[in-house]
Amino acid sequence: MNVTPNLARRLTTGDAIVIGLGSMIGAGVFAAFGPAAEAAGSGLLIGLAIAASIAFANATASAQLAAAYPASGGTYLYGRERLGEWWGFAAGWAFVIGKTASCAAMAMTVAAYAVSGPGWLQRLIAVTAVVTLAALNLRGVTRTAQLTRILVTITLTGLAVVVIGILVFGEPDSGNLDRWYRAGDSGVYGVLQASGLLFFAFAGYARIATMGEEVVDPERAIPRAISLALLITIAVYAVIGGSVLLAAGPDRLAESAAPLVTAIESAGVGEIAPVVRVGGMVASMGALLALIAGIGRTGLAMARNRDLPTWLAAVHPISRVPHHAEIALAVAVCGLVLVADLRGAIGFSSFGVLIYYAIANASAYTQTGIQRRTPRALNVFGLIGCLVLVATLPWESIAAGLAMFAIGLTGRLVVIRRRRSVRDGAS
Repeated sequence: MNVTPNLARRLTTGDAIVIGLGSMIGAGVFAAFGPAAEAAGSGLLIGLAIAASIAFANATASAQLAAAYPASGGTYLYGRERLGEWWGFAAGWAFVIGKTASCAAMAMTVAAYAVSGPGWLQRLIAVTAVVTLAALNLRGVTRTAQLTRILVTITLTGLAVVVIGILVFGEPDSGNLDRWYRAGDSGVYGVLQASGLLFFAFAGYARIATMGEEVVDPERAIPRAISLALLITIAVYAVIGGSVLLAAGPDRLAESAAPLVTAIESAGVGEIAPVVRVGGMVASMGALLALIAGIGRTGLAMARNRDLPTWLAAVHPISRVPHHAEIALAVAVCGLVLVADLRGAIGFSSFGVLIYYAIANASAYTQTGIQRRTPRALNVFGLIGCLVLVATLPWESIAAGLAMFAIGLTGRLVVIRRRRSVRDGAS
């Protein structure tokens, strides 16, 4: 039984689109191209296309489900309703651990664009960003949407400066793209691994679905917001991906923690580097802001069903946000920032997010009648695509993901058995 207050419906369709854009554009453009280039070389553009197609399938599944279940929780809720409690828990756990890693990755990206070193200073900046944005989220979801709108505008302006600087005033090398259609040294496996790493960047539409309890007219607004945010993001990624490859080539991108700065310096327009650094910081902060909001809502939904400690189900009486869940998240992310590296955080995040969307596709497949918006074949494609990309992630990410799943599933089993034992003893 739900005994916690409901969240307030304050977000418009435009707000939802902006939150999705803030989550996706900040994540991928400024962080994921480096690891993807390391995996696939110039073939990262093929990987980008594969990731985009699977993201589209996942987005349509999420939109179809969100229209039928317009409440907080995303695929955690959908899995429970369509497949059963254990599948719902697996999706929720995958989202929480994967997106916690995403938060750490975004905080580290903020720091990488803020300063070039030393390491301890970057980690301090990353922790400061987490604490500051978590505090802002605690003030209310409308303030989150307002700030995200400002951050997205600044980000898109910064990206336009990058493209114009490289293509108009820079010295791009067309030789960097003459083998764009070929797989790198790792072959098809490397291209698929790049797809998995780049998928990390497309998952921002999940934040729209997880905030279903706060969107006005969610049955219509959420599907529309998910589709538009994803299409805009795909277009931006394609333009930026081609531009940075023209400017720097895959080898230099693979070595960089701030690939867009490397690209404009390689193109001979390093004087705009400060603008790009500010854009990278702002975009990553926008993504981090939206991530904190989305994870807090999933944590709230799981706590309401006692799949996480019920303390996390608290909703602040004034700001109407899940403040306990967001405080706990901020603490966990700060801990990760102090011990993890950027590539490892992206890989681990991709593992959790891909499992999450595999369950979303399986849930959408079971829908019938007027609930269906797309052919079931698209759900099958999304499910298989997610599982293939999971299998091609770096082995360290797979091992860490499996370990965390084992911890989560075992913990839930122990808790359920204890509850049964207490009920049996009481009777």
